[in-house]
Amino acid sequence: MAVQSLSGGSLSYVQARQSDPLPPPTLVRGPIAWARQNLFSSVPNTILTLVVLYLLYLLVPPLVRFLFIDAVWTGADRAACREDMAGRPVGACWAFVVDRIGYFTYGAYPVAERWRVDVWFAMLAFGLGWLLWLKAPRRDIGAAYFFIVFPIASFVLLTGWRAIGLEPVSTAFWGGILVTLLVSVVGIVFSLPFGILLALGRRSKLPLVRLACVIFIEVIRGVPLITVLIMANTMLPLFLPAGITVDRLLRPLVGVAIFASAYMAEVVRGGLQAVPKGQYEGAMSLGLGYWRMMGLIVLPQALRIVIPGIVNTFIGLFKDTSLVYVIGVFDLMKTIESARIDPQWAAPTVSNTGYAFAALFYFLCCFGMSRYSLMVERRLAAGQRR
Repeated sequence: MAVQSLSGGSLSYVQARQSDPLPPPTLVRGPIAWARQNLFSSVPNTILTLVVLYLLYLLVPPLVRFLFIDAVWTGADRAACREDMAGRPVGACWAFVVDRIGYFTYGAYPVAERWRVDVWFAMLAFGLGWLLWLKAPRRDIGAAYFFIVFPIASFVLLTGWRAIGLEPVSTAFWGGILVTLLVSVVGIVFSLPFGILLALGRRSKLPLVRLACVIFIEVIRGVPLITVLIMANTMLPLFLPAGITVDRLLRPLVGVAIFASAYMAEVVRGGLQAVPKGQYEGAMSLGLGYWRMMGLIVLPQALRIVIPGIVNTFIGLFKDTSLVYVIGVFDLMKTIESARIDPQWAAPTVSNTGYAFAALFYFLCCFGMSRYSLMVERRLAAGQRR
């Protein structure tokens, strides 16, 4: 029913009676209600849920049976991981991993000097904990420790120095988890600052700087990592003067750092483009120079925006370190490859167990990085809520 206005017209939008109230929103309480809303809310969702459950039914029980139920946990050689006379199925040969865990961790590093690697692991964990703990005291000192003190101490500790009683150990004896973590840490630490500089250079108004950064980024991103590693291993010595050689482990370190920097530059450039133009104008109106504007205003916002991309690059880099075995560097995958063909452990499930151990190691490290990035995102997003 319409209401007559003073001018003689009708106000058709005025209701004659009050409409019925809408029902209150359904609150999801309990597992059954949650499953009904998230897994079986519609016919397509129900079909997808049933398909996924069926695939899990096909994959998970055999995997659990192989890794745990039928697994062999103790033994001294291959006899422990072979079928007995009754044909009992044998699952994962974890006895092989237990027997070779020292080799998987240190490679051929001298047994008497492995305490130095243990100290390096402890220093690495201490530095990462101090740097990544957002509430840690004096994180500026933690950053100085991790980026200055720790690299110098690592070089002295791992390579040796007779002046302080540490016997030299050639990098040819390094291997396993030691090399995997070393290559990863070097690549991650160097890729972020160099990636930021490349991203700023690509957005520079100086033509030569912009062109050099564009060429570097596009060339490196246009070839696979294995090509960069082979070039660093075989071609780099050809460009050096006669009599000068580059350590066999330093070559992949340089290659990985260069490769990751190119990808990191594009991630950071995306964050710089996402910062509103008003932030640049506001910083310039305050009289800030270019570097102060970038360091205090623009870069903090850009890096916060691209935290998922940065962590994704770090995770990809960590997994890609397994490619260094192609050029003869004994990382974790290379030590597993060499250990699984040992006649002492020539059993059917040894290879699969070694790969399962490597998969578990990579998963735990990558999952930890992913969880930490989510925590940082939530913490930084808290300041954006109103």
